[in-house]
Amino acid sequence: MEAIRNSVESFNVYICQSTFGRVFRLEGSGHEKEIKNTKFTTELRAGLTTFFTMAYIIAARILSDTGGNCICNDVNDPLCKVNVEYAVCVQDLNRNLITATAAVAGFSSFLFGFLTNMPVCLAPGMGLNAYFAYQIVGYHGSGLISYNLALTAVFFEGFIFIFLSLIGMRQWLVKVIPVSLKIAAACGIGLFLAEVGLSSSTGIGVISGATSTPLEIGGCPEQYKDELTGRCLSHKMTSPTMWLGIMCGGIITAYLMTYKVKSAMIAGILLVSIISWPRGTPVTFFPDNERGNDRWNFFKKVVDFHPINHTLNVLDWKINAAPGHFALALFTFLYVDIIDCTATLYSMARFSGVVDPETGDFPRSTLAYCTDAFCISIGALLGTSPVTAFIESGAGIAEGGKTGLTAMTCGICFIISMFFAPIFASIPPWATGCTLILVGCLMMRQIVSINWRYIGDAVPAFVTVMFIPFGYSAAYGLIAGLMVYTALNGLVYITKLVSGGRIVPDDEDSREFWNIKPHGKLPWFITAGQALADRLSHGSSKNKNDNTSVRSGESSWKYHNRLNSKGSNRELNTVVVHPLPTDPSQEKVLRKM
Repeated sequence: MEAIRNSVESFNVYICQSTFGRVFRLEGSGHEKEIKNTKFTTELRAGLTTFFTMAYIIAARILSDTGGNCICNDVNDPLCKVNVEYAVCVQDLNRNLITATAAVAGFSSFLFGFLTNMPVCLAPGMGLNAYFAYQIVGYHGSGLISYNLALTAVFFEGFIFIFLSLIGMRQWLVKVIPVSLKIAAACGIGLFLAEVGLSSSTGIGVISGATSTPLEIGGCPEQYKDELTGRCLSHKMTSPTMWLGIMCGGIITAYLMTYKVKSAMIAGILLVSIISWPRGTPVTFFPDNERGNDRWNFFKKVVDFHPINHTLNVLDWKINAAPGHFALALFTFLYVDIIDCTATLYSMARFSGVVDPETGDFPRSTLAYCTDAFCISIGALLGTSPVTAFIESGAGIAEGGKTGLTAMTCGICFIISMFFAPIFASIPPWATGCTLILVGCLMMRQIVSINWRYIGDAVPAFVTVMFIPFGYSAAYGLIAGLMVYTALNGLVYITKLVSGGRIVPDDEDSREFWNIKPHGKLPWFITAGQALADRLSHGSSKNKNDNTSVRSGESSWKYHNRLNSKGSNRELNTVVVHPLPTDPSQEKVLRKM
């Protein structure tokens, strides 16, 4: 065992000291910005963990409910609910979408990890999946616009996002959000993950929907569930699969994490999956019914690749057929996705510890947002809903992932899963449910960093934390927090203004400083453009006007504040201090914080 450990350590050292290690800034690579506590094998393990927690998206059937390109001509059954030919077409569509989803997730995660060096994975979002399927396209095409036209809206959304990223809109959105709300969003996403892990469709099934209350205790076998609501009619907390997930996927995994056992999360997922695969047991993923038989027949194939015929490049460019509905779909995708993905990316960056405390931004943010936007358009070409950053990336980060190698590993796994979809699509939800709950626990640790001392910061932060899991959306939770923050602190400001500063909160000194003008550097696109404009406009007078000169013995300082004639939103980098010391070594320049 010691020999194996030494071999792995030697391999890590070899990789870290190579050009490969320097590119990804592994510890020991010699890069000036190398990332501490990073090892190649740790990144691989983290990528596998993220993949296992995301693998459920491979078999997701939400988009197939739209009917895709399948045509329904049944007069007696307008939605083709029982039409055999239509059902066969939808089944083939679903297998197309399995391949397309795996391909998009693999390509997006690999590209994002390679370009941004962040341990965040991208894939078609499940929340936007549902909105795309049931509100925009509708069940079997009964919604506002067709499946093809909806994909066109998603395609345009990606390029609009690229433009917004280049002009700094998405970066500004991150920087302008109050610090406590950004921390609250990360904590809320942690609770969101826990809620996903507790639900029946994507987790262990401890909670379910209810009639008189928002949620209620579940955990009953399938035969005791209401078919419409999914709530347990009886036999609550008796489901064998739920207890298997809790004990093997939860308690044992947490026990291994207590002793800092590497691959603890992967071990829990694999253990539960292997126990759930044999047929004829109370915890089998393949029960003796039509649904179980269909799963079993697919699982037995082991290796299976289905070409993308129904969804590849089927965009409809006839926007004038339904311009109003198209614009509505595009606008909705824009504002939901921009806030959802931006909040998730920032939360994952903060969880992995790469957010700069001075700028409030993370490295290569512009490139990250542009890559995400580009992948949205690529996903539309393959027939999927908008691509977004997955909160399940937190599982890999919790396993030690800190670089893009984590995302690239996950991406490679998704590419491989295109050929082994029967295996990866058969990982039961109760195998990954407790993993998501444990990741949510880890993400909640930062809640102590919220400014609870001032009610104007605490209440909006609490609303954000609360609304994300109950609203089942990171975007709507953050919007709710921003609305409360604006209303509450706006009233305080108006009261202070009207009273001439006499009526102020007793603990106002405890509030966090906030300004509409974001701090930190502007996007490279804007900076480069302004630098070029400065060079062209000042040209010959550069030496006279652009340089700051300090002469020993003088009592004044000529300086250039780098603001253009129209007024830039960049910070004033230097402030003049009088009188200037005569000794140049004692000259001081105050940085504006």
